[in-house]
Amino acid sequence: MDLRQMRYFLTLAEERNFTRAAERLHMAQPPLTRQIRALEEDLGAELFVRTPKGVNLTAAGQALLAEVPNLLALAQRAKERALLASQGLSGRLDVGIFGSGVLDVIPRILSRFHKERPEVRIVLHNLTKSEQLQALRERRISVGFNRLIPPEEDLVVETVLREPMIVALPAAHHLCKKPSLRISDLSDQPLILYPNLPIAGLAQQVLQAFVREKAVVRVEQEVEDVLTAIALVAGGFGVCVTTASSASLRLPGVVYRPLESSVLREIELSCLYRRADTSPVLSAFVAVVRDFSLHAAAQAAAPKAKRPVQRKA
Repeated sequence: MDLRQMRYFLTLAEERNFTRAAERLHMAQPPLTRQIRALEEDLGAELFVRTPKGVNLTAAGQALLAEVPNLLALAQRAKERALLASQGLSGRLDVGIFGSGVLDVIPRILSRFHKERPEVRIVLHNLTKSEQLQALRERRISVGFNRLIPPEEDLVVETVLREPMIVALPAAHHLCKKPSLRISDLSDQPLILYPNLPIAGLAQQVLQAFVREKAVVRVEQEVEDVLTAIALVAGGFGVCVTTASSASLRLPGVVYRPLESSVLREIELSCLYRRADTSPVLSAFVAVVRDFSLHAAAQAAAPKAKRPVQRKA
């Protein structure tokens, strides 16, 4: 029993006549007769009673007729869904994200992809850098976003954009009077670092900048995520060197200033995925990421008025 036989059966059941059914199916009558007999033999039951004027359904035929339209509709739906999946227009995309990455850029990329391919289900996984690398290799996620990714032979790491660095300050801090800050301005200031993780990240970049610019490091707190870091700044525990997207955290009592440093000017946000992954959904997503990256680079290169980065709640 196959779908072709089901279509032949349904047409004959509707027409109740072999000649009319064959004409509707654009085929000769003998092949149609053979296919119906083959179907009856396969089922082990007669489906039609032959009459001088045509055919009538048997009890078995009536029972089959009740199911065939649904079967054909399901088959058509499966065909359409398979086609959509082959084009990356449906399916599922598991995305690894991290703290400060969800504050600005990643949501915009995901939003653009969702608008282009609304039938693709996006599932987010909040993972550290090492967890993302492991999840990619175990195929628990399809793509990840993070910073300072070490070279990996089995993974592709593409830079999405390079983000400027800023400093978050308690609103009452005397350095808020300056339009921008240098690392030397932060010397011996209570410093809040993040993320406090085994693999080198932003915290290590900040510490290296202090050393290279001969500024005194005074670490007040080491935390795992940007929200905790900025919350501690709001509480007056210290200052925090962070990325420009962190300024979207409009916590009361926090002021942001641009960081002017020859060592720590910006930090990249990267997209990473398995090199051998041929998923159409992933390919479509990577295309969106690359397009976003090109537009971001063009905007960054375009001349614009110099504006201080200042957000105060």
